[in-house]
Amino acid sequence: MSLWENPSWFDKNKRKEQLDDFILSTGRAHFGTLEYDEIEKVDAVRIHFNRVAPKYDFMNSLLSFGIQHAWKRAAVRMLNIQVGDRILDVCGGTGDLAILAARRTGPKGHVTIYDINRAMIQAGRHKIDPYSALSHISYVQGDAEQISFPDNIFDCAIVSFGIRNVTHLKQGFTEMVRVLRPGGRFLCLEFSQPTNPVFRYLYDFYSFNIMPVLGQLLAGSAKSYACLPETIRMFPLPDELGILLEDVGLEEVHWKTMTNGICVAHVGKKRVR
Repeated sequence: MSLWENPSWFDKNKRKEQLDDFILSTGRAHFGTLEYDEIEKVDAVRIHFNRVAPKYDFMNSLLSFGIQHAWKRAAVRMLNIQVGDRILDVCGGTGDLAILAARRTGPKGHVTIYDINRAMIQAGRHKIDPYSALSHISYVQGDAEQISFPDNIFDCAIVSFGIRNVTHLKQGFTEMVRVLRPGGRFLCLEFSQPTNPVFRYLYDFYSFNIMPVLGQLLAGSAKSYACLPETIRMFPLPDELGILLEDVGLEEVHWKTMTNGICVAHVGKKRVR
């Protein structure tokens, strides 16, 4: 029996309830299994990440057995970053992808970490600020649904493990595409449903019996580390997400699954109109 309530994986119709049209029509939005007024979800997400920020990197490495770093490196390789590229890292948090991207752009390029949560940005600065080789990384605190940059200025836009916490998913993707130059490259790295049923069972057991306990012992919050797998169960599956990305203006959309589907990297290019 689970130590934490184990919600089933959402079916297609339930996953559609997490998308913009349903949220806008009902005024209700989920963060994990909890339901909020549409305008209140952003505060729930802010409180959550304020709570987890101090130990965010440590807990992610621990709970993923360190494999998250391999996922991130593989995803960044798919983006084919060039020397001199300008890159926007949306929901950039503590900056892991920004650091990987900055090493590829070199000092002729620039990487902007863009996140609504100041505590998350601050938690990652010790990995960046002391190093002159990363001085072309900057920080902007802002809303992913209203990105505070003009149209068509970035060569790449990336988001990793953050977009599923945005209230209006399609709006967040639309904004990322808006700030990309025509032909600019896009990356979304997110969790998904394991493909093998036996592995999925083990993953569910780990997610709702082990992760919350470790979250309570090491970070002081069981709920915060049960919320993570809850949100994953509501997120579009890879093919559904691919269709959504095409709808917001991307082409050549394709994806790579990793570790039996636990993690998926979607890439594409902004259409040249």
